[in-house]
Amino acid sequence: MDDGEAARVTGHGHPRHGLDEVVHAPVRFSIMAVLAAAEKAEFAYVRDTVEVSDSVLSKQAATLEKAGYVKVVKGYVGKRPRTWLSLTAEGRAAFDRHVAALRAIADAAPAD
Repeated sequence: MDDGEAARVTGHGHPRHGLDEVVHAPVRFSIMAVLAAAEKAEFAYVRDTVEVSDSVLSKQAATLEKAGYVKVVKGYVGKRPRTWLSLTAEGRAAFDRHVAALRAIADAAPAD
């Protein structure tokens, strides 16, 4: 058991132990934030909202998909290919835990 697992089990330790390394990367965090606000989102919408290139979004979405956090569905609208992204239940839970850890870190900071 690592320090993070120990902190979660015992309820002690710094809140940073609740951060998810997969979610924590700025682009992946931004993708998950966009997806947390919707049931699903079209690839181009996420790309434009997060302000990344197709290749960056594709790579980061693949990382999130491999972790089980994002579902990628390909299909067509008329004759045009489209890709939709959505959070899995596991992804939504991971995002919520990560945001809670960030809030706990911010709340624990000493006031000036």
